[in-house]
Formats: sequence, structure tokens, C-alpha cells
Amino acid sequence: MRRSSPHFTVFGVTCPPPRGGDRFGITVSRKLGGAVMRNRLRRRTRELLRRLPAASGGPACNIVINPRPAVASADFRRLGEELASTLDKLRKALHTAARPAPELS
Repeated sequence: MRRSSPHFTVFGVTCPPPRGGDRFGITVSRKLGGAVMRNRLRRRTRELLRRLPAASGGPACNIVINPRPAVASADFRRLGEELASTLDKLRKALHTAARPAPELS
């Protein structure tokens, strides 16, 4: 499942029950610039994830974050709010999709 925002595209799938918490991956393609730029995008995204509160409830998820080039120069606080909002939307969609359909009698 995918959710997008102005600075991020976030992909996710639910994990089997014995898993602990969410797992995150960050992908930055060469199209976004040289090694310095790609590493800056990764570092900023990793720090944003570190500052987010842990998700509670629902199944664990594997999440991949694909930052866009504007992440390198955008306001850090706004990026944090945007990433948190995008991750919440993704988790809600994943949890809704993971629920079994109600039985009809």
C-alpha cells in the first residue's frame, strides 16, 4: 500500500503476528543527486524517524520511505509533522485492510 505527501512517498505491508514493532527502510535513488545529497536525505529521514513516537496498537508493519529532493532543504519541524501524518494514514489504511470482513448472517 502507498501513501504520498509533498516530501515523501511511503510504502507499507503488514507483518505476521510474532513480529515486534514496525521496521523501516529508506530508499534514495541516484536520480536525486550525488552521494552527498543522497546521504543527506537519508540522514534527515532517519533522524525524523528517530524523533517520532512509537506506534501503538495494530499489527506490525514493514515500511519503506522514499524522500523527495526537497527534504534536503525543508524545515525540519514541518517535515516531522508531515512524515508523522503520512505514516498515520498508511498505518490506518493497513490496519483497515488487515481486518477480516464482518460475517453476514
